[in-house]
Amino acid sequence: MAKVTDVNGFKYKFFEIGASPEKGQISELNKFFAFFPKEDIFFTIEQGKIIVFLRQIDLKEFEGKARDFTSIKEVIDEILRRIHSIKSYGIKNGKRVYVDYDKERKVKLRKEKEEERGKYFYALSHGFYDKNNALPSEFENKIICGDSEDVLKKFPDNCVDLIFTSPPYNFGLEYENHKDAESWDKYLNKLFAIFDECIRVLKFGGRIVVNVQPLFSDYIPLHHIISNFFMNRKLIWKGEIIWEKHNYNCKYTAWGSWKSPSNPYLKYTWEFLEIFSKGSLTHKGETNETDLTADEFKKWVYARWDIAPERNMKKWGHPAMFPEELARRVIKLFSFKGDIVLDPFNGVGTTTKVAKELGRRFIGIDISEEYCKKAVQRLGDKKGKSKKLKEQGILSLFSELD
Repeated sequence: MAKVTDVNGFKYKFFEIGASPEKGQISELNKFFAFFPKEDIFFTIEQGKIIVFLRQIDLKEFEGKARDFTSIKEVIDEILRRIHSIKSYGIKNGKRVYVDYDKERKVKLRKEKEEERGKYFYALSHGFYDKNNALPSEFENKIICGDSEDVLKKFPDNCVDLIFTSPPYNFGLEYENHKDAESWDKYLNKLFAIFDECIRVLKFGGRIVVNVQPLFSDYIPLHHIISNFFMNRKLIWKGEIIWEKHNYNCKYTAWGSWKSPSNPYLKYTWEFLEIFSKGSLTHKGETNETDLTADEFKKWVYARWDIAPERNMKKWGHPAMFPEELARRVIKLFSFKGDIVLDPFNGVGTTTKVAKELGRRFIGIDISEEYCKKAVQRLGDKKGKSKKLKEQGILSLFSELD
């Protein structure tokens, strides 16, 4: 295991190469190491042993130069083996950085400056209480057909851990049984009424993640409109993920002012995931109830996800599905096993399908009975049956496996 030491004002990791260098090898090693700045890597001979001091390195360059020094191949191979065994490092300017790569930039009186600046100042007077409640069993692991605003009114406060959804767009997609070309005021008023219920049922410390695409052709920044709504409701903006679809065949036929700065039309291949927390940035859970791997965590916290768009929308008869991989990442990164995941615009059930596969409890709500039936089918039970919930005659479709 490499240890850390200070040399001439720089920190280095250092390790010993077991074999003593043979006559003539030291001269070749000096020639080899001369290609790299001493501030990055160097070696010394102590008591007949090679000691390598490593701060940072362009590993590809190091390996490339090594091919020219065949006479010391075994020694360099051992150095490379030891370098590769160091699993903790950062990347900066193309080099692996082995010391201080995770050191937070020191700011004088940082805590005082944060308080003075007002960390998430817009959400400080939120008024949310931190007592969470259990979800009634009649709603657990169910696909519910109905108006989400009405259905959610039956839920207690603070009973859902994660909400992941993609609301229907207001620009004429053919959603079955829903007038999706309503006026914008009416559309947003209804959307925000549903989101108000979502906020109420979300647990203290729970997260809501909304997949939304700005309506570029209409110059409507829907992601900003939705984000402003949640901030006005005192939720904490946790972050934003760019979902890069690489959908270069998207339906853009106009270029605006062709070859002119008069009015060029900008084209996009991505959507946004807006992430908010209720009351606290921390969602409590047991460490042994996470199913995130180290590689997944390191990759997914970088907020640009390259995921191909859904290819089976025709199969399921839905015009705006997101892929299962998108739901998988959101659910694993923002919830624990056994948590309750809600999608109030469940469509044909991508969220609920993935939630079930990942060992989460789920609730999917959609106004379309046809979509709800398909969502049940995707849960793996072709014998999904329906019943009337006791109040207000809401139709619930659910699996007999429950």
